[in-house]
Amino acid sequence: MIDIGRINTLTALRETSVGFFLGDLSDRRTQDFSNDILLPNKYVPDTLAVDDDIDVFVYTDSEDRPIATTLTPAIQRDEFAALQVVAVSSAGAFLDWGLEKDLLVPHREQARPMEKGQWYVVFMYLDRRTNRLVASTKVTRFLDPDVSDLRVGDEVQLLAYENTDLGVNVIINNRYKGLVYANEIFRTVRPGDPLIGYIKTIRDDSLIDVSLQKTGFDNVEPNARRILATLKAENGFLPLTDNSPPDAIYSALEMSKKTFKKAIGTLYRERKIVLEEGGIRLV
Repeated sequence: MIDIGRINTLTALRETSVGFFLGDLSDRRTQDFSNDILLPNKYVPDTLAVDDDIDVFVYTDSEDRPIATTLTPAIQRDEFAALQVVAVSSAGAFLDWGLEKDLLVPHREQARPMEKGQWYVVFMYLDRRTNRLVASTKVTRFLDPDVSDLRVGDEVQLLAYENTDLGVNVIINNRYKGLVYANEIFRTVRPGDPLIGYIKTIRDDSLIDVSLQKTGFDNVEPNARRILATLKAENGFLPLTDNSPPDAIYSALEMSKKTFKKAIGTLYRERKIVLEEGGIRLV
């Protein structure tokens, strides 16, 4: 079965003047060619021959006919991504997703009116009524409430999508909703930023708290390595101590003061640094 909006492995069936027609032989029970999909000449590799398999992205052209391309879009069906608006019309907003035909966000799928030139986190799906791929900025309704696959401490992929009074709402593993609290963010995070995080708490209401740093002792070793690397880059000395302002520590090392204190404690016990009145020095 050919999946519109996804990358498919298809077989080159026949060559024509306009390109190769591709099909899914694993699902082919008759000699019905009506579902064959055109790969236009401009996307046909020089080495492609009849009976060869090829990975292509399948979408619909300007006349809503399925068509194949060897280009890889910035988003696939049932995924989230940050995309830029390139045009706005009476039909909606159009996004650049790396293909010739821009991706439409109908007005009904806009959480607020979208503006040309701005970036938005969207979800792309197949509209079953029109058989067209469309996107939506109303991302929350596409997130899965069943978080039983997640465990506290799991390393996860994050996509920031909304700033709130509490912090930043994130999409976890392209599927779940999470929150990173503002007082635990020690860098600038904007909607659309991809991040690595760690599951901190899974609450009874299935809401998930996420940290951008490993918790407890697991967080010490990588940050200790970062301090050592920075010390070496700074000729063996950093003007930072337990009494340094949190902003100064973050500016130099991109970590919280609490994490910094844990890390230098480890390095001191391992006799890799000495603590001086004005900072820390590499042994």
